[in-house]
Order: sequence, then C-alpha cells, then structure tokens
Amino acid sequence: MTAAPQPQPIRVLLVDDDPLVRAGLSFMLGGLADIVIVGEAADGTEVAGLVDRLAPDVVLMDIRMPSMDGLAATELLRGREGAPEVIVLTTFNADEQVLRALRAGAAGFVLKDTPPAEIVDAVRRVASGAPVLSPTVTRQLIARVTDGEQVDTHSSEARGKLALLNEREREVAAAVGRGQSNAEIAAALFMSVATVKTHVSRILTKLDLNNRVQIALLAHDADRSGAA
Repeated sequence: MTAAPQPQPIRVLLVDDDPLVRAGLSFMLGGLADIVIVGEAADGTEVAGLVDRLAPDVVLMDIRMPSMDGLAATELLRGREGAPEVIVLTTFNADEQVLRALRAGAAGFVLKDTPPAEIVDAVRRVASGAPVLSPTVTRQLIARVTDGEQVDTHSSEARGKLALLNEREREVAAAVGRGQSNAEIAAALFMSVATVKTHVSRILTKLDLNNRVQIALLAHDADRSGAA
C-alpha cells in the first residue's frame, strides 16, 4: 500500500528591522516539522524580490521599518497575483497602521509579545486560509481606531461596494461586521453554515476582497455613515 504523501512545510519569510526579533522568531518557528524559514528581510524594500525568489506561503511583517514600512510592503504584495498571506507584527493592539494593513489585505496581526504557541498557531491558520483575527478582536480594533480624516471617503466607497451585493449578501456582510461567527449568522438568518460560507465566498469574489477581516471593515465603514 502506497503511503500518503507528506504535506509540504509552510514556507515563512520574516521581515523585521530588529535582528533580535528575527532571531527570536526564527528560533521559535525553525524547529518545527511543518514550518520552514525560507528567508529574512530587514526592510520592506527587500520583500518583493525575496518573495519572487523564495515563494513563501506566509510573510511575518513588521510595520515600522526605515525605508519602506510594512504597510507599503503589504499593499505591494497583496496587489500581485498569487501573493503570500501577510501577518502583521506589532507592539500595539490598536495601532492605526494595523487597521490600514488589514485594509491592504493582511490576514491579521499578532503582537510581538504574543506567546510562542499562539504565533505558531497564527502561521498555521493563515497558511490554511483562515484569518488570525477573531470576529471579536476585529470589532474591538475597529472600535478603538478611527481614520478621522478619511471617514467620509471610506463610507462612500463602502456604500458603493455594498450596493453590488444582493440583499442576502448584504445581510451576511453586516453580520460579519458585527463580529458574528458563521454559526451565529446561520442561526440569525435561518440558513445553514455551508450557505453562510458560500455567501462569504461570493462577497469576497464580488468585491475583490482578500479575507473576512476586510468584509468586517467594509461593513463598519458603511455603518458609520448610517448605512449597512
């Protein structure tokens, strides 16, 4: 009987201008059987070239770096075909730049002082296609961080995008924005969890969004204008 092929390890690129942080992450992740560190970068300017050469599945991305910050590097990566997933590294749990990175398409964020097991879990979850922000954390982050000068712009854009959805999809998007899980949405809207997942997938496709976090941000922006 032929043995089942072993899954390929998750390829991770570390991006942080602090060599001690990179060393700590490398030590933490490098000894695991299902994760391999394929490279390191000290600035956002190095990321695109390394991604092309090393083909990582996940990028652990610092925000504050000297030449190109993690926000610009994330926007650059996520605008490309076949982009790796990005997890933002930060020392703040309510940083305005974190919210902007999520808008750019990051799959989530982890604090630099997060316990090692949780960082490992975040890498594994993102590699499997799941965001690393729970709906509750997403809601709390949105509530604590505001883009004061850009509220009108975000609200107008959000209303325009939500108008592309049918009524049921808008209901699901609004529920995602309220931080509800798929099971909670299914119960509230009297549909199966599988149907909720289908609606979420269609919303992502129709609106050209990267993940559930961006649906929540969009619903929040629309709601701030009094529309949802």
